[in-house]
Amino acid sequence: MQKTGYNIIINYVSDKTDVKELENEIKKLGSESLIIKADVSKNEDVENLIKQAIEKFGRIDVLVNNAGITKDNLLMRMSEEEFDKVIEINLKGTYLMTKAVSKYMMKQRKGSIVNLSSVVGVAGNAGQCNYSASKAGIIGFTKSVAKELASRNIRANAVAPGFIQTDMTDVLPDTVKESIHNQIPLKRMGTASEVAELIYFLGSDSSSYITGQVINIDGGMI
Repeated sequence: MQKTGYNIIINYVSDKTDVKELENEIKKLGSESLIIKADVSKNEDVENLIKQAIEKFGRIDVLVNNAGITKDNLLMRMSEEEFDKVIEINLKGTYLMTKAVSKYMMKQRKGSIVNLSSVVGVAGNAGQCNYSASKAGIIGFTKSVAKELASRNIRANAVAPGFIQTDMTDVLPDTVKESIHNQIPLKRMGTASEVAELIYFLGSDSSSYITGQVINIDGGMI
């Protein structure tokens, strides 16, 4: 983690252990943070989250919508609950958070919204029709919001990661990793820090003339 000058609101919904570690890292860099437990698919939780953020810091300059879940299954086996839950968190959560934050950004006449989509929202993926639909929905949502809010100097962009190295991918067998690498022209997975750098760029004034875009970060896979 590097110093950026941002104070950060951290939202979590289950385990607080990793969040506390992140809070300590942010403190070491000289920034403040605020930890709030909220379910982004529930409007009451979202309104409370934003209220606390404004009370603490007075403004919100950048919103990163990265809450997401998967409930993979083939279409013929997928339950209605598996479909609905993924849409609620991934897509409805993005809608509720953006709506709540945008009214403060409109008063500021400045802000940047970065929504996490996925390459499967662009290209689809077998066994992930719910997840793909939610991530494709985020792309359409982002483009519409960008047009609605541009007159208030608020930008909205989407980031579409491909295969990213995480704790979940670390435990995959070498044969599976090799198969994944063969799908990627750069022959490797991306890193979380590479995705974070792109999100930081889109949130900053360095991207002040970029809005309504979907940027794939996938090693050339799509």
